[in-house]
Amino acid sequence: MDLLDQIVEFRTSSELRKKLFELSTLKTLKKGEVMMSENSYIRSIPIVISGSLGVIRTDEDGKEILLYYIKPGESCIMSFLGGMHNEKSKIKAVAEENTEILFLPIEKVRHLIREYPQWLDYIFRLYHKRFEELLEVVNAVAFRKVDERLMALLRKKMDLTGSKTIEITHEQLANELATARVVISRLLKQLEDEGVVSLGRNKITLLKPDY
Repeated sequence: MDLLDQIVEFRTSSELRKKLFELSTLKTLKKGEVMMSENSYIRSIPIVISGSLGVIRTDEDGKEILLYYIKPGESCIMSFLGGMHNEKSKIKAVAEENTEILFLPIEKVRHLIREYPQWLDYIFRLYHKRFEELLEVVNAVAFRKVDERLMALLRKKMDLTGSKTIEITHEQLANELATARVVISRLLKQLEDEGVVSLGRNKITLLKPDY
């Protein structure tokens, strides 16, 4: 319950924090495990307690792009919107690391909105944050080179895990950046030659994170 104490909207309502734990189910996902698939109905709202989730969008050709990460204390606004309107999920959410999640049944969401103004404030704050993150994705795809986007993604993953060594394949990076694996492999080799990263088997170590 300490984590929820740190969230602004929950800090003023111990009753809301208690209610969330009473109504929700706590589960742990292993790294790489899919929490939510595209085109599946949303039965509960996730609140990340520890670890992180990557939210991914896939097009008709199977190409993927990373939209944003869900960090401790955060939830998925797309789950809120889809669940409230009984729509199928338009995104896929995957555990970036071993992740603890509170799953709040969708039928309890409206009750919390009616009873606790802080809960609605929490949803609106998340909505604002996700909107800004999606704008960043659009700007990056439209205006930034792939090498810049690659370094930004590696730094973001380093910040998430707290480690300069990131366990990931070139194929996974290519999928998250919506580009070809051969492009990512070429760029990583250039970065290695420049002493920015060190490449290993399915892992990348950032030697110069601020590059």
